[in-house]
Amino acid sequence: MKEINYSQITQEDEHIFKLWEPLNFEIDDNYEFIKTGTIFNMFSNLLRAIIAPILYFINKILFGFEIVGRENISNVNSGKITVSNHIHPMDCTMNGLIIYPSKTYYLSLESNFKIPIVRHIIRILNAVPIPKEKSKKVKFLQDIEKALKSKSTIHIYPEGSLWPYYEELRNFKNGAFKLAVENNVPIIPIVYTFENPDRIYKIYKRKKCIKANVLEPVYPNQNLSRTDRIEDLRERTFEVMKKVILENKNIDEILKEKYTV
Repeated sequence: MKEINYSQITQEDEHIFKLWEPLNFEIDDNYEFIKTGTIFNMFSNLLRAIIAPILYFINKILFGFEIVGRENISNVNSGKITVSNHIHPMDCTMNGLIIYPSKTYYLSLESNFKIPIVRHIIRILNAVPIPKEKSKKVKFLQDIEKALKSKSTIHIYPEGSLWPYYEELRNFKNGAFKLAVENNVPIIPIVYTFENPDRIYKIYKRKKCIKANVLEPVYPNQNLSRTDRIEDLRERTFEVMKKVILENKNIDEILKEKYTV
C-alpha cells in the first residue's frame, strides 16, 4: 500500500481507501435492517463458522494480529456497542473475531452496498446500512433498539472514515454514544495499536503488526442530562482509548532507545 501523507488531508471524513461502487442501492420503507429470518440466520451462522478460522489465520499471518482483553466483552451480559479506531480494510473481520462465536452487527455506509459481490457477503455477515434519508432512520433506529434489547452487539467506527495504519486517534462523532445513551447500554472500546515485527514476523513483514486492545466497558452516567450524558460518554471513551495509544507509543520509543546502538 502506498505511503500516505496524512498531514495533507484537510477533512477527517475523507476516505483514504476507496473501492469501486458501480451498483445502485436503495433502502425502501420495508427494508429489514436486522435480518431475523430463520433460514437467513442459519446460513449466516454457518458461513461465519466456516470463515472465522480462515480469517483468523489470514490476519495472524499477514498482519501479526493479536487480541488482548477479550474477557471485557464476554463479561458483559447485555446489549452492547463496540467502537474502534478504523485503521485497516480488514479490521472489520478483526472486530468479528474478537467477539466470535457471538454475532456482531456492523453499521456500514450505504456506499459499501454498491460494491459487486462484496455487498452480498457483508449483508450475510450482518452489515447494516446506515440510511442517509431521515425518513428511513426511524425504522433503522427501531431495529437497532430491538437488537440491543435482545443482547446483541453493534459495532460502530466513531471516527467515520478509514485511514490505513494511522497511529493517532481522530475526533469521534456522536452516533455510537447517542445510541448507547438512548438504549442504556455500555460502550466497549477496542483500540488498535501497532507493534514492530518480532520473532518470525521479522523475516517477511515490512509493516507493523496489529494488536487489538479490548478495554473495560464504559457506561452512561445516569446522573447527567441526556445531552450531557452523550458528550460525557464520548469524551470518557475517547480518553481511555487515547491513553492506550499514548502508552503504546511510549513503549515503542523506549524499545527504540534500548536497541539502538
